[in-house]
Amino acid sequence: MNESTHIIMDDSALVAAGRGNHKASVLIHWAHNDPTWSLYAPTCAIVEADRSRPGTAEHIASMPGIVLLELDLPAALAVAKQETWSMAHVLHAAEPTPERPSGGVVATLEPDRWKGAPVRLLDLNP
Repeated sequence: MNESTHIIMDDSALVAAGRGNHKASVLIHWAHNDPTWSLYAPTCAIVEADRSRPGTAEHIASMPGIVLLELDLPAALAVAKQETWSMAHVLHAAEPTPERPSGGVVATLEPDRWKGAPVRLLDLNP
């Protein structure tokens, strides 16, 4: 059995999706049409994306292929330990869980921001 692919979108990827970024659009298409692909938008990343590009939150929330990750207690505790809520929530979401045994891959338009972080990256730049 093949393992599923889990992609966690950071705030830059969410903004890119709203601006028609081709790679982000492909991810959304796969997540909507292939049950082995899952695409996640952490709540704190949605808030940050909407701050930089108003309307992004509603746009992302309307897409059936994207799973919105709530700020539950474990995520809130992880976020409380970091300076940046958006990055902290994305990092938390990318960690291995029973649903995502290998963790998630972080989709981003800003890979340099993630230098030194213990995550796998998917660069959405052309």
